[in-house]
Amino acid sequence: MVKLLDIGLFALALASSAVAKPCKPRDGPVTYEAEDAILTGTTVDTAQAGYTGRGYVTGFDEGSDKITFQISSATTKLYDLSIRYAAIYGDKRTNVVLNNGAVSEVFFPAGDSFTSVAAGQVLLNAGQNTIDIVNNWGWYLIDSITLTPSAPRPPHDINPNLNNPNADTNAKKLYSYLRSVYGNKIISGQQELHHAEWIRQQTGKTPALVAVDLMDYSPSRVERGTTSHAVEDAIAHHNAGGIVSVLWHWNAPVGLYDTEENKWWSGFYTRATDFDIAATLANPQGANYTLLIRDIDAIAVQLKRLEAAGVPVLWRPLHEAEGGWFWWGAKGPEPAKQLWDILYERLTVHHGLDNLIWVWNSILEDWYPGDDTVDILSADVYAQGNGPMSTQYNELIALGRDKKMIAAAEVGAAPLPGLLQAYQANWLWFAVWGDDFINNPSWNTVAVLNEIYNSDYVLTLDEIQGWRN
Repeated sequence: MVKLLDIGLFALALASSAVAKPCKPRDGPVTYEAEDAILTGTTVDTAQAGYTGRGYVTGFDEGSDKITFQISSATTKLYDLSIRYAAIYGDKRTNVVLNNGAVSEVFFPAGDSFTSVAAGQVLLNAGQNTIDIVNNWGWYLIDSITLTPSAPRPPHDINPNLNNPNADTNAKKLYSYLRSVYGNKIISGQQELHHAEWIRQQTGKTPALVAVDLMDYSPSRVERGTTSHAVEDAIAHHNAGGIVSVLWHWNAPVGLYDTEENKWWSGFYTRATDFDIAATLANPQGANYTLLIRDIDAIAVQLKRLEAAGVPVLWRPLHEAEGGWFWWGAKGPEPAKQLWDILYERLTVHHGLDNLIWVWNSILEDWYPGDDTVDILSADVYAQGNGPMSTQYNELIALGRDKKMIAAAEVGAAPLPGLLQAYQANWLWFAVWGDDFINNPSWNTVAVLNEIYNSDYVLTLDEIQGWRN
């Protein structure tokens, strides 16, 4: 890695046009005070105790509100970014934008005082650079940022075996293949088979992985007339030599509002049901608990169809639990983890499904159900700019202590291979969401998709043939 020769901050100070100076040595951490940055719709304040420098920046209440750090670098170099903040009004999220390009979302846990959070990495170009901290959820305080030269990533130490001792041959072969490519290549993926075909038409390449959703097999949807070909699509992609990932937008078993604002088919959202997972789990003899198990058993039928067809499944239930916008995460981490354990026992032990590779899909440590029932870690990242998503990658490395492979299970923007390699973000696979994302040039231009799908770093369907061997 090239040595940084000169790094400095050029900022618009509140009462001066002077250039702010780095406060630490060039080759170590360098801190930049937020009050010395360029402020857009934001202001400097001193009311909250514990800040450094002359104050902190507040006023993040409109979408365009931001602060901009101008940084000059003599060479191209990768840095770890940390942000000193205070989220005194509850959990928050901010966007970090490097050089008006890739967007990275950073989570700020709630707290009463200033603290620092890892915010991923930034690859500074030789010359002038900008780092923007942009509103997102808003209503937080920014004290400073710190840049530290990134250390080379050590070799991964991935668990050699699946957790299920009875995992079938197909699941073991898939897991072995995934371990063989992890850190060396990324597997291309797409939500829904027809969108994968659209990619083939645009790029001449087909995604290696296709993700399907068991949503319409949920009993509360089936009883209202839904049908699905998700299992057939999964089998078709498997028969073509591809890899299959499966999620489940679990329509609540009961209690759907079915109003003009919240139709019955949106019953996986917290806002669309009064189904209370905490109360349900607290009463295993209750009717709602019975319906919960009924739903799991209904999905087991579909997973058994995949097992009978020889399809190993990257199984990703209870996705995005920590967001709280789905009912399985609405009551906090403990009910969500308890439900995960019930799912694991019911499917793996009771139903004897041995073709499942269990993929957890939240980042925060409080939500993690534990190593014994999780084979792969993942995150869903919706950030524009086709960036490397290094913030979430590094957080998952820490969560799994680098013993678990890490996937970008849902993304809005497919990541550019060059950035993935530069940031050492060794995602196992990515899968772009469907309508409004894969076919939306605001998220993925055809030119960018061609660059990605024709890269040597990105594995496509034709390049993974024979993975079973």
